[in-house]
Amino acid sequence: MAAADDLKFQEFDDAANLLAANPDATTISIDEPVEIPKNQHSRLQEPGREEDDELLGTDDSDKTELLAGQKKSAPFWTFEYYQTFFDVDTYQVLDRIKGSVFPVPGKNFVRLYIRSNPDLYGPFWICATLVFTIAVSGNLSNFFIHLGKPTYHYVPEFRKVSIAATTIYAYAWLVPLALWGFLMWRNSKVMNIVCYSFLEIVCVYGYSLFIYIPTAILWIIPQKVVRWVLVVFSLCLSGSVLVMTFWPAVRDDNRRIALATVGTILLLHALLAVGCLAYFFDAPELDFPAPIIPAHNATTVTTKSH
Repeated sequence: MAAADDLKFQEFDDAANLLAANPDATTISIDEPVEIPKNQHSRLQEPGREEDDELLGTDDSDKTELLAGQKKSAPFWTFEYYQTFFDVDTYQVLDRIKGSVFPVPGKNFVRLYIRSNPDLYGPFWICATLVFTIAVSGNLSNFFIHLGKPTYHYVPEFRKVSIAATTIYAYAWLVPLALWGFLMWRNSKVMNIVCYSFLEIVCVYGYSLFIYIPTAILWIIPQKVVRWVLVVFSLCLSGSVLVMTFWPAVRDDNRRIALATVGTILLLHALLAVGCLAYFFDAPELDFPAPIIPAHNATTVTTKSH
């Protein structure tokens, strides 16, 4: 039989002897995490960069894109393909609405709310609600402004619904399409440009318009100062969502191009709000005179004598 000493692990004895000879020696345990060299991930330590790692192509974002591709693998001509764009629950929609109304400084809206499951349900119904809210509020505002005038005859303007629908839906689809094409073009020239998908950009723009729904209702107040204060307040909230979302996508580009891109995004967003206020609420309305009923007077017949 083997002796008892032969059954001992010689490696452990050697390690114990080395530690006894040099107590200050550094040991590595398999349970301890391996320290990442600073020179390899210095970019991840910079402030403001951690929130955009998934957008720059890390492993987590690759997994997310892979799962998204598996979920939307149906052919585009089938109903199942478009059904995935509306596969959201009420809690997700409400959470994204709250994120667009109360933006968190330094947080990316796409990463926090959209990237896991972009949808068209929220943007579609937000735009539809905004269309009818602006049209109805514009008619009510016109009615309250001219209320009490004897020469005014109220006529509802149903054409405002079609005008509002054309304006809002064109903005919610054409501007994201142009921005998506621009980011794709710049990505071919600058490697660090983040490429959002077209659906993600539509999502961001759709949810950013929610703040204008209560604002349009408050625009009924016939005070121009109150209306313009509401416009500025709404622009600050919704504009900050767009800036915090798209600035990380272009900040590594040329400085002038990055600032011009963000400035154009804010300018178009402001033109939508100011244009809706000026056209639907502050536009001069023509008074329709009340119908004049001719008085029934006695008619006199005059005969000429030849």
